[in-house]
Amino acid sequence: MKNNYIKIILFVLAGIFSVNAQQDPQYTQYMYNTQVVNPGYAGSRDALSFGLLYRTQWVGLDGAPKTLTFSADTPVGSLDNMGLGLSIVRDELGPAVESNVVVDYSYTINTSEEAELSFGLKAGIDLLDVDFTKLKIFDAGDIFEYNIDNKLQAQIGAGIYFNTEKYYLGLSVPNFLTTKHFNDTTIEEIQNSGGTISGEVTASERLHYFFIAGYVFDLNENLKFKPATLVKAVSGSPLQVDVSANFLINEKFTLGASYRWSAAVSAMVGFQANDNIFIGFGYDYQTTDLEIVSDGSYELMLLFDVFNKPERVLTPRFF
Repeated sequence: MKNNYIKIILFVLAGIFSVNAQQDPQYTQYMYNTQVVNPGYAGSRDALSFGLLYRTQWVGLDGAPKTLTFSADTPVGSLDNMGLGLSIVRDELGPAVESNVVVDYSYTINTSEEAELSFGLKAGIDLLDVDFTKLKIFDAGDIFEYNIDNKLQAQIGAGIYFNTEKYYLGLSVPNFLTTKHFNDTTIEEIQNSGGTISGEVTASERLHYFFIAGYVFDLNENLKFKPATLVKAVSGSPLQVDVSANFLINEKFTLGASYRWSAAVSAMVGFQANDNIFIGFGYDYQTTDLEIVSDGSYELMLLFDVFNKPERVLTPRFF
């Protein structure tokens, strides 16, 4: 337990204070959670759609990340060429809880009879709380005695999304703002009250660039195959690359696997309960030393569509 506690403190500090940290949550079933990272996806399912995803990461490790995501989107406009969406994400990591509520808007143009190009905007708020009393601090008088309480900041992002019935491509930046979690005034107050600060502690949000792509192959009338990828780039951090392969069997069952470069291998299963409901489950096995002190990561996902167009029901797009 002591080793676990020390490790999670190191991960928390790296995630909150290091300028080299990747700060956005990660998902194994990213191919079904596109709207959270790319607002251009809003309305593209041609239905009023709801998504719920829960992820618990590094199970068995004290203070490990837990993420809850809710999304909703629908096409709007007389030509269904616009989309509106809502995304809510709650991310817990050790003493830190970060929540954001974002509205997504997309505008779509038809580039051909089968292809669409969507431009999306994302705007909302982000709320950060860090309770350092949850950590065992051995040196009194440092920055860890000063909690972050309801740190509110704006979020503005954008994305483009291109899709046909067979494939999709997307590029996005969910948040262009780089608000500091500790500003110069906060640091001055800590110093004036007798606190000590050493090293770089002015943590700020970093720009996250997301590239997504996928293609659906019809192997036969009862079997589809979809390779997909997600690439995330953050300034000062290694490039994160996810590649996955999913099979859709009889328009009902989904089986897949994925690999997160130098991080994890994953298994995924899904079930299309009816024309409206899809249930998915994902499991990560860490390929790093984290697997020694944890029991992997788990995801449970639910997608629910209402007011589907008839053609949407007859030919599920598989993304």
